[in-house]
Amino acid sequence: MIARVLVVVAALTAAVSSVPAQTSGRAGVDEVLRAAVARGEIPGVVAIATTRTGVIYHGAFGLADLPTRRPLQPDSIFRIASMTKPVTSVAVMQFVEAGRVRLDDPASKYFPELADVKVFERVDARTRASAVRPARKTITVRHLLTHTAGFGYDFTSPIVRDLKLDRFAPGPLLFEPGEAWLYGSSSTWAGRLVEVLSGRPLETYFRERIFVPLGMRETFYNVPEDKRARVVTVHRRTGERTFTVDPVQPPFTIERPIGDGGLSSTAADYARFLQMLLNGGAVGGARVLSSDTVALMGQNHIGDLTVPALKTAVPDRSFDWDLLVDGGRDKWGLGFLIATAPQPGKRSPGSLSWGGINNTYFWVDPARGVAGAVLMQFLPFADPRALAVHDAFERAIYQIAGS
Repeated sequence: MIARVLVVVAALTAAVSSVPAQTSGRAGVDEVLRAAVARGEIPGVVAIATTRTGVIYHGAFGLADLPTRRPLQPDSIFRIASMTKPVTSVAVMQFVEAGRVRLDDPASKYFPELADVKVFERVDARTRASAVRPARKTITVRHLLTHTAGFGYDFTSPIVRDLKLDRFAPGPLLFEPGEAWLYGSSSTWAGRLVEVLSGRPLETYFRERIFVPLGMRETFYNVPEDKRARVVTVHRRTGERTFTVDPVQPPFTIERPIGDGGLSSTAADYARFLQMLLNGGAVGGARVLSSDTVALMGQNHIGDLTVPALKTAVPDRSFDWDLLVDGGRDKWGLGFLIATAPQPGKRSPGSLSWGGINNTYFWVDPARGVAGAVLMQFLPFADPRALAVHDAFERAIYQIAGS
């Protein structure tokens, strides 16, 4: 299934990318996005690209809400889901920088409930009977930031799905800490760590220490009433070129913000965050991290492990997904996927990236000084046509950057 999806993405990318051959510059990027919407492959998209000094592209095409035909605008507000995770990582690293926490601290130092966690020894796929044993290794703060703690999601793990494991519970773990990589809910604990160390709610800390300094005035867990009309509806693919409104819309307010998802933001706001990473922790005179800390976040923190492509456990939420750049050799830093090989016409080795479940994606290329975000709003995640739009947009941006 994963191989078939990759073939589909490659074919769609070739179709979407054919437009800039006739046009160039911003007009060429516009056509890449406009054409994808015109063909009905996506309901709409807002995309942005920035260098270290400022935005070089910002465009909006298609609809924010299909039933009302409300058009997308450059300042439309998206549910960015797991694009929250890098923000949480930056917050944790602010405390690392201040000497308040160390990456190799046991997580149980801050959360006693993680002191005696169990790990699954076996799970019967047919009967769902399971056996657990005490974990031999200790979960560390580094594990929480690298998806190596042993936590999963229902759409990345049949065990989590079938046993209906509580994503906020301290186990049982799916594997020994540090022995595998699996995308999961460990950033929830990282967000709780920020609250423990700061003594403040997560949204308050983010606003005071990250969003306000960076000028991210429209990024929040709780969307203000006067901005809700700009929030993009989450849609769902029903066919190759058909969509409907997803029956479960994320709420405008979140009683207990968490570190692994839940933020809403605009393309321009998130570009400020990406620009901060390009500039080694600072934008417009405001510094939230040192350049050494940003460099540390972009280094391999999973050792000999690699980030694998994953088969979906919940097809209604996600396709089989392969967000990798280097075919299974990619690494993970402190909040980001790390590309390990050059991609002709695209990002450089050492580039950082990730996305959110509603088909929002970003990349940061420190070597070339270019970053971008492609924001769509529909399910399932890792949609081949959405990935093709992302790929074609990135290629078109590098044509601008190269010129």
